[in-house]
Amino acid sequence: MAAPELYSKFARVWIPDTTEVWRSADLIKDYKPGDTVLHLQLEDETEFEYKLDPKSGVLPPLRNPDILVGENDLTALSYLHEPAVLHNLRVRFTDSKLIYTYCGIILVAINPYESLPIYGSDIINAYSGQNMGDMDPHIFAVSEEAYKQMARDEKNQSIIVSGESGAGKTVSAKYAMRYFATVSGSSAEASVEEKVLASSPIMEAIGNAKTTRNDNSSRFGKYIEIGFDRKHHIIGANMRTYLLEKSRVVFQACEERNYHIFYQLCACVHLPEFEPLKLGSADDFPYTNQGRSPIIEGVNDLKEMEATRKAFSLLGITEAHQMGLFQILSAILHLGNVEYDESGHLAVFCELTEVSYESMAHWLCHKKLKTATETLNKPVTQLEAINGRDALAKHIYAKLFSWIVGQVNKALSTSSKPHSFIGVLDIYGFETFEVNSFEQFCINYANEKLQQQFNMHVFKLEQEEYMKEQIPWTLIDFYDNQPCINLIEAKMGLLDLLDEECTMPKGSDESWAQKLYNTHLKKSSHFEKPRMSNKAFIILHFADKVEYQCDGFLEKNKDTVNEEQINVLKASKFALLVELFQDEETPAALSTTAPSGRAKFGRSTQSFREHKKSVGLQFRNSLHLLMDTLNATTPHYVRCVKPNDVKAPFMMDPHRAVQQLRACGVLETIRISATGFPSRWTYQEFFSRYRVLMRQKEILSDRKLTCQSVLERLVQNKDKYQFGKTKIFFRAGQVAYLEKLRADKLRTACIHIQKTIRCWLARKKYLRIRQAAITLQRYARGHQARCLCKTLRRTRAAVIFQKYTRMWAVRRQFLRQKAAAALIQRLMRGYTARLEYKRLVCEHKALLIQRWVRGFLARWRFRRIKRAVVYLQCCVRRMLARRELKKLKIEARSVEHYKKLNFGMENKIMQLQRKLDEQHKENREFSEQIRQMESHSATELEKLHLQLKTLQDAEEESRHRGDLVTSLQEELELVRQELEKNKEAYKRLEMYFLKDEMNRLIQEQEQQIKESTHEEATEHLQAQMNEERFRYQNLLTEHLKLEERYADLRSEKELSKPGHNRADSGYSSSQSEIVHSSVLTGSEVSSLEREDAGQTAADVSLLLKLQRRVAELEKEKMDLQGEMDTKEEQLQLERTKELEDCRRVLGAERDYEALKRQELESDNKKLKKDLQELCQSLSKGSGSKVASPGGQAYNVLLEQLDSTTEELEMRKEEVLILRSQLVNHEAFKHKVVCKLFSCISWMIFGSLSLCRILESQLQTQGQSHEKEVEGLRAELQQLRAELGHQQQMLSDSLELPHDARIQASLQHEISRLTQQNMDLLEQMGKQDKMVRKLKKHLKIYMKKFGEAEGVHIEQSPPENMVGESGRTVSIVRKERDFQGMLEYRREDESKLFKILITELKPRGVAVNLVPGLPAYILFMCLRHADYADDDQRVSTLLNSSINTIKNVLKKHGDFETISFWLANTCRFLHCLRQYSGEEAYTKHNTPRQNEHCLTNFDLSEYQQVLSDLAIQIYQQLIRVIENILHPKIAPAMLEQETIQGVMGVKPTGMRKRTSSVYEERSHSLESILKQLDVFYYTLLQHGNDTELVRQVIKQLFYAICSVTLNNLLLRKDMCSWSKGLQIRYNVCQLEEWLLDKDVQGSGARESLEPLIQAAQLLQIKKKSQDDAEAICTMCTALTTEQIVKILSLYTPVNEFEERVSILFIKSVQTLLKDRKESSQLLMDAKIIFPVTFPFNLSPVALETIQIPSSLNLNFLTPV
Repeated sequence: MAAPELYSKFARVWIPDTTEVWRSADLIKDYKPGDTVLHLQLEDETEFEYKLDPKSGVLPPLRNPDILVGENDLTALSYLHEPAVLHNLRVRFTDSKLIYTYCGIILVAINPYESLPIYGSDIINAYSGQNMGDMDPHIFAVSEEAYKQMARDEKNQSIIVSGESGAGKTVSAKYAMRYFATVSGSSAEASVEEKVLASSPIMEAIGNAKTTRNDNSSRFGKYIEIGFDRKHHIIGANMRTYLLEKSRVVFQACEERNYHIFYQLCACVHLPEFEPLKLGSADDFPYTNQGRSPIIEGVNDLKEMEATRKAFSLLGITEAHQMGLFQILSAILHLGNVEYDESGHLAVFCELTEVSYESMAHWLCHKKLKTATETLNKPVTQLEAINGRDALAKHIYAKLFSWIVGQVNKALSTSSKPHSFIGVLDIYGFETFEVNSFEQFCINYANEKLQQQFNMHVFKLEQEEYMKEQIPWTLIDFYDNQPCINLIEAKMGLLDLLDEECTMPKGSDESWAQKLYNTHLKKSSHFEKPRMSNKAFIILHFADKVEYQCDGFLEKNKDTVNEEQINVLKASKFALLVELFQDEETPAALSTTAPSGRAKFGRSTQSFREHKKSVGLQFRNSLHLLMDTLNATTPHYVRCVKPNDVKAPFMMDPHRAVQQLRACGVLETIRISATGFPSRWTYQEFFSRYRVLMRQKEILSDRKLTCQSVLERLVQNKDKYQFGKTKIFFRAGQVAYLEKLRADKLRTACIHIQKTIRCWLARKKYLRIRQAAITLQRYARGHQARCLCKTLRRTRAAVIFQKYTRMWAVRRQFLRQKAAAALIQRLMRGYTARLEYKRLVCEHKALLIQRWVRGFLARWRFRRIKRAVVYLQCCVRRMLARRELKKLKIEARSVEHYKKLNFGMENKIMQLQRKLDEQHKENREFSEQIRQMESHSATELEKLHLQLKTLQDAEEESRHRGDLVTSLQEELELVRQELEKNKEAYKRLEMYFLKDEMNRLIQEQEQQIKESTHEEATEHLQAQMNEERFRYQNLLTEHLKLEERYADLRSEKELSKPGHNRADSGYSSSQSEIVHSSVLTGSEVSSLEREDAGQTAADVSLLLKLQRRVAELEKEKMDLQGEMDTKEEQLQLERTKELEDCRRVLGAERDYEALKRQELESDNKKLKKDLQELCQSLSKGSGSKVASPGGQAYNVLLEQLDSTTEELEMRKEEVLILRSQLVNHEAFKHKVVCKLFSCISWMIFGSLSLCRILESQLQTQGQSHEKEVEGLRAELQQLRAELGHQQQMLSDSLELPHDARIQASLQHEISRLTQQNMDLLEQMGKQDKMVRKLKKHLKIYMKKFGEAEGVHIEQSPPENMVGESGRTVSIVRKERDFQGMLEYRREDESKLFKILITELKPRGVAVNLVPGLPAYILFMCLRHADYADDDQRVSTLLNSSINTIKNVLKKHGDFETISFWLANTCRFLHCLRQYSGEEAYTKHNTPRQNEHCLTNFDLSEYQQVLSDLAIQIYQQLIRVIENILHPKIAPAMLEQETIQGVMGVKPTGMRKRTSSVYEERSHSLESILKQLDVFYYTLLQHGNDTELVRQVIKQLFYAICSVTLNNLLLRKDMCSWSKGLQIRYNVCQLEEWLLDKDVQGSGARESLEPLIQAAQLLQIKKKSQDDAEAICTMCTALTTEQIVKILSLYTPVNEFEERVSILFIKSVQTLLKDRKESSQLLMDAKIIFPVTFPFNLSPVALETIQIPSSLNLNFLTPV
């Protein structure tokens, strides 16, 4: 199809845009040749007319189909052009968060400005051994490709990392070196990697600085060669540096810094070792404050200095040399402060460099001029002096930089010559700024050379690919930058003219510019002159057109330094400074430097001015040397891109990205690829992808012929494709055309399918509606018939109802009328009777009223008359009384009458006066008594205060003693904690001695838990057991590795002495106390006032006064009495209140002490309960014969438990004593308070005796309490002394690591308990020996006695013997019963192991002999050693067997050998258990087997050793199986098309063309199933237990799941709907295999759950919020990182699929944010589940085993 035909309606194109560089648009009208505009619709649905150039007729570039967007390789795109590349990178970077992308042979790395978890060891292991292109793009994939080609082709490799500042070059190079150190597999890799990485802080300190673009910008380039030996192990490294920016030492732009090392020095000014340097703040030196930005946010210069010094020490640079370096750097800072009229800093500079002050001062201000006849010293100007000072500072720093690089190379070097190397080049990319000078010129010149090498390499690869596929090819037209390089470096080029101008006496930048114009202007197409300048020139580089300013070119090229200043430095007494300048005359071939600018170049200078090379010449020679090195290696390219200038994570600026893509050669690679045949498909891939376009007759058995016939029909222009040997090559755009045809064909098929389905659905709906209508009609007619019948029935019923209703109505009316007539008659008669009754009642009432009225009137008249008579009587009587009163008043006025009246009054007055005197006397007595009582009370109150103070002191002392009791309780708590630690130690001891019993108990608990219904508890317990087993088996694995390492070191005669560092630990405690006090208050009593009254006259006034006085005295007496009562009540109330306060305080203290006592008692009860449980468990263990009762470990453990029980009893007694003391103390305090208040109340009334008694009691009880406390303290001190040694041991063990802690604690406990029970053990040992000796003698005597009886019975009489002596008779001894024991001589022991273990072939034994025969033979030999009571032979037999098995497995590590010896080791272990005599193992034995039990030795420890050996063999078996299975998993589970026609292969790009890909046979799922069959049947054939085989299968299925899932997470092309369907099908095949082998209950199916859920995740709908919730509910076995990664990598294979939106992924992340899980992305494919060896009873009787003669074991004698 012609190109214009692709521009049809709905086609998508790219148009230029000023904001986004390129913008997408859709055609809304077909394009026809000759049209001047394109009618487009932008993404915002606005229409736009794009004008075409009528002359060129160039159409806008087409956009790739959506299924090709986001590809791993840019060359896989159908349309290869700039907008397609930019869009693909933007989609991968911003949407998928993928920073790596392939572009042919280039790896494009975009700086994410964010830490990503994609560089861990699990990622390195995932990429190791993989072909480039099989996994997603990564720096590790490039590193693996380089490493693989070096190992296979024996050719040196190079990784070229380039990019502008801040693009991530240094980080990429660092990760590449880390990958090499990890995968090289060398034992010395860690140290080399550590040294290489240690060089990074040093080089960053002296070579990195803050710029406006990057806070840690490398201001130099470096090339690191990592050397490998013949085994491809790292043995050393070497570093070459380029492009050091020396001018940064003396000048920094705004917002920039000098090199980090200067600021690190200023940050350490407060340290004592830096005081002699006389440094200050960075603001004090012009060399560090010009940028006005001395601080980098988030960077601590002091900590960075510590890292730098640590790196110096690691690389072997001594402290003396380090301080020397810092001294020189400080001198440079002080040199920058030297001015024309200042001498202080110059003196410091001379002091630090140890040079002559006068000489340095002189030559800083003068220069030497040489003529033909004489030498003159000429003063210099101030500007010249400043320039000379700065030149000297730059020169010193450059020499120091070179010296440090040399020291780093010396530390990284190796004595042996590397067999090959991989070089990593970290260098600047193409640079262009507003003002470009000599530095940018050199950098761009270097990039021109690198780009030329890159173009030639790309062209070479294209040519090799075409020749390999035998495709006719023509010369590809690519950009050749050789003319630009010639312009710079050829004869009469820019560098030559620059050097020539530098040699001229009056050379200048202007004259050099004129020479350039005269030589190259209009003669070279790459050289131009700016219009507005005569001191600049333009060079057309491969990336861009750059204008250079000529100012400073000559000075920077000369790099002049005053020779006399250098001579002064050479004359220094500072050895390190002299060492820097001692090789001035020897050029450094490995590094070059430039003097100033944005980037300066490392070089070596010569002291003689006339022989000094220019900077340009040195740089050109260094660059040629670098290019020779790169050309001699196979290059690999990494282009780092800086996405934006604001350092925002995952944000891309299109303008900056396009600029860098053009500069780094990515677009040039695309252009070269697009010129030829960029799209390449294998015939099988093309057939699988475009089979829908093929007709049935075109499908042939030969895929190549099939593809040819199809392409000839689909693509008429044969120039658009070429057929190679294995691939089809397409021109650019042809894949998009084929994709369009495929999409159209699929769309047509979909429409046909939709049409058929819709027809079927419509007809199905019609038939359903028709059937429903018929049903409705049937039911309607039936309903109508039923309604008619119902109507007729209702009519007849209505007639009947009417008849009876009418009859009822008539009858009801008659009855109503009858009742009404009767009612009327009754009412009329009643009414008449009531009227008569009312008349009679009225008459009766009238008579009654009349009677009452008449009576009332009569009574009223009587009362009125009576009141009138009484009034008259009163008036008369009043008149008579008044007359009588008048008479009495006249009589009263006479004297005689007065005397008569007062005749008895004097006696009454005398009596009252006497009574008053007595009352006054009584009052005076009461007042005197009260006054005496108050004085006495005051005196006694003072005494009471003194006594109270004494009591308070006593109470305070008592409280203090209570605090002592509290402290003793805390000490008791510490003792309890120590007991807890002892308990843990005892548990560890129990675990160590009772390992087998614990395994058996764990299995029994597992069986019980399985039978229970508590699933959650089961899972938790199972997880705990698996975790413990996993830890233990990991320890065994580490132990095995250490043993292997020890063996290797021993073979190499190298010794290693590990050390341990221990730290002290202590304990601290704090306590607080509350002090309560009570205050006793008193009251004052007021005195009474008395008034003496005289005798008054005997008159009425005197009498009244006396009466009033008596009343006042009586009232005063009552007031005094009331006041006294009130005082007494107040005193009583205050006393009661104080008593209540004291009681409350004492109650609170008592409650607090009771609470503490209860806590102590509860803790002691809990401790006692735990110890009782431990005793019970041990008693159970002893009852089930976990260890033999006579064993040493058993006795030691029992003694330990007994001692612990005794200690607990002692603690209980101490607690009881403390409790009684506390109770006594509380009762004592309560008693003291009660007696105190009773004493106070008694003393108020005049008693002091109780106070003395109370004081004596207090003293007595205080003394007794003190004695008791002292006794208790003595007991605790004694207890603490007893536990001191044990506490020290435990504290020391806590400081050790976990494994060493367990070992140390066990050793300490065993040694201590053994020492304590040594006497008892010796006695028991003597008794055991005596018993064994007696048993042995008894057996011998019984044997002799039996033989003697047999001989006596078999003897014949002498006469018979004499009679038959004439013929010879042979006597045959009877064969006795075989006891299942084999005897051998000691000298045949090595022969036994050689035949039975070393030379035994597993294949023959497994086929012809009894499974486990070697184990049975070894055990029968062991039985005989036990029978003979030969402990040395037992030990030798077991140890030699174990060591020989280990050696065999070390030499022959194949699967069959490991499986065979795993089975025999387990059988040997089971035999030791079965015949150990323990009830748990012997209860299922036959009586004959119980007779064969071991009798003399307890081999429980060797059971543990054999169990550990079995675990080691099992882990080795798993590793061997995984090594066999791992290469097959990913191809079989992911790559093979198990379901034909489902997978849709997409273009793969150029990655598959890498030279590291072999043509190897692809693995299928059938090959995995066959391999699993081999493993399964081999394990069973060798006699392995079924449960063990199930565990192996579970481990294998976990490996399949982990490897498949890890590959899925790292391969974007595998994350599609069809791939999920294929994975689910493959998992089903594995599940059927489990079902067929009847091992589905082994947990293998559950280990596949993450893979199953990943497949479901690929197939599930991913659009709405409900879909997100369904995903979160379904994917429980996947982590959040894995779910998000799969959703991000999901790639549609067909146009009908849709990509997962970013919003959907964020919603899933939001739903999963509360999950608590590991953040690791990949599954740990190297994890090994903990293994168990359940006891398996052997039904084979030992006496029935026959040893075949083929084993040549004739020296074994059956017993």
